[in-house]
Amino acid sequence: MTTETKIQMRFADTDMLGHVNNVNLQHYFDLGKGDYFVRVLRLSPPWITQGWIQKATSTVYEAQSRLAEPLTVRTKLEKIGTKSITLYQELVNPETGELKAYSTSVLVAFDFQAQRSIPLPEAWREALTGGPETDGPQEM
Repeated sequence: MTTETKIQMRFADTDMLGHVNNVNLQHYFDLGKGDYFVRVLRLSPPWITQGWIQKATSTVYEAQSRLAEPLTVRTKLEKIGTKSITLYQELVNPETGELKAYSTSVLVAFDFQAQRSIPLPEAWREALTGGPETDGPQEM
């Protein structure tokens, strides 16, 4: 499943020239992740017992984003492991289809009380893959 999250840009996200600072694009990707967790896993922070921690992220910037430009983050599952998942995300202008940036993130299932990684709970795995009968992530 691919989720699409509309971004509400703030004036403070931009510099004097009206460009969105690259650091803020990471915030946009985080909004997409949060929306993905709520919509796909029905799991939202605060995570008191179990949740996700981010282990790694990689972002490629393709084009400038500007003040008041419509932006959407598309998020999908790229890979699922025993204790982790990899999410692929794109930041796009939904009116033109222009790709602004893309990112991959490795997230680890985590037990916050025990302070250790855990195997993905079966309910999470089924929600992520669309149920026990599917064999992996959906195409974007």
